[in-house]
Amino acid sequence: MSLHLSRRTLLIAAASTAVLSSTGCTAFSTRDPLTTAGKLSWRNPLQIPPLAEATVSGNTRAFTLTAQTGSSTFLPGKTTPTWGYNGNFLGPTLRASAGEKVAITFTNSLPEPTALHWHGMQLPAAMDGGPHQLIDTGATWSPTWTITQDAATLWYHPHPHGQTEAHVTRGLAGFFLIDDDNPAGEQLPHEYGVDDIPLVVQDRTIEKDGTFTIDKNRAVTGLVGNTILVNGTVTPYLPVTTSTVRLRILNGSSARIYNFGFADDREFQQVATDNGLLAKPLTGTRIPLSPGERAEIVVAVAAGEKAVLRSYPQDLRMTIAQGNGAGGADTLDILELRGAATVVPSLAVPAALAAYTRLDREAADETRGFELNGRQINGKTMDMSRIDTVVAAGACEVWTVKNSHAQAHNFHVHNARFQVIEMDGKQPEGYLDGWKDTVFLPARSTAVIIMKMSSYTDPNLPYMYHCHMLWHEDLGMMGQFTIVKPDEVDTAPRTIEMSEHEH
Repeated sequence: MSLHLSRRTLLIAAASTAVLSSTGCTAFSTRDPLTTAGKLSWRNPLQIPPLAEATVSGNTRAFTLTAQTGSSTFLPGKTTPTWGYNGNFLGPTLRASAGEKVAITFTNSLPEPTALHWHGMQLPAAMDGGPHQLIDTGATWSPTWTITQDAATLWYHPHPHGQTEAHVTRGLAGFFLIDDDNPAGEQLPHEYGVDDIPLVVQDRTIEKDGTFTIDKNRAVTGLVGNTILVNGTVTPYLPVTTSTVRLRILNGSSARIYNFGFADDREFQQVATDNGLLAKPLTGTRIPLSPGERAEIVVAVAAGEKAVLRSYPQDLRMTIAQGNGAGGADTLDILELRGAATVVPSLAVPAALAAYTRLDREAADETRGFELNGRQINGKTMDMSRIDTVVAAGACEVWTVKNSHAQAHNFHVHNARFQVIEMDGKQPEGYLDGWKDTVFLPARSTAVIIMKMSSYTDPNLPYMYHCHMLWHEDLGMMGQFTIVKPDEVDTAPRTIEMSEHEH
């Protein structure tokens, strides 16, 4: 195996050591609570990411993506240098069906190496797009895999170790939607861009010269901005022409944790979480999402009515000294839904959505523990040459993930979907039901998750598990695991031979 380690990556790693050894908080930006509730003028129609063009041959669906530099205008009179996939900012929505083979041709036209990760996708390690699949400037990467999972709202984003926060902040992210033949999909709102709306919610701080704040004024959790972008749109409104609308919400922020609801506290039905549909709809008024998490909700909007999607304050269990570091004290208006003068009646949300079998904790093949503290997992920072965990293909595993830190974190597992079976020793709240790939961990909390490991084996190429607060991830709050044949667990390599370049 080999690796391209840039000088900047090594400097970031050194910086992380300095941060961890610091006893004070003076290096971080502290923030008073921010509120925009009822203060915004909804001036801009919501941009809908275009569906990516695909070439279909037999059972193979081929996409072409290019990471490129560009410029965008978010605030009047200010031009912002940005990065995007196939455009100036963000990327197109990729869409494919269960059972199809996907072929990607990805070219890096950025001025530095990057990586392209398929968040929530189950696929071979060589196709995962983690830090070991670094693509040099001018190089092309062509991963292929077969989609073996159910309908879900996934996404893609860069994953170069030490630089993920900067690459995402500049604009690199996009949706990857999976469809299947479940009839519930046809009963839910499903016309893309009309009543089925992808929403990547992000925050930025825009400097006086129009640039994004990237390498300064971080909160303890990373970059927390004061301007909300939805699909790259500031103060967006969405014309609604049907009696209900489905919102596929992605927290695409670096560090901010949202608590979504509506300004009038109207109820909505949650129909899906990170990795697919729930067994049945869940009626509620709030749904918290940490970076990388997704949720799908269906909400009713009457003719001529306006409804504002809002993020409400929530208790992240962080101390006052943490300075509102993940935005938990903020109240932010996100998007205005505008009912048309007349709306087309929608079908009722099905009472049953997807088959869902709970995994049996007592039948687990293996139990493991992971402690998050500072910027480490189990007392270690990321080492790309070290395999931290070796798991058996097809094994059912229970992982106890403990956040021992005074800061909020979360936990994402590559090439996996899991069920949250316990939060702080109790049955999880309803919004944590269903198949997840990322779970939020407030300060000093513990989650117990259960998953069946995939059948993709590679003793030499790892997947990642990590905090998905991107700066924490960059500083080394990440570990590596390989999946091997059951009879190879004890003999599988625990180190990776590194060389100068790796794609």
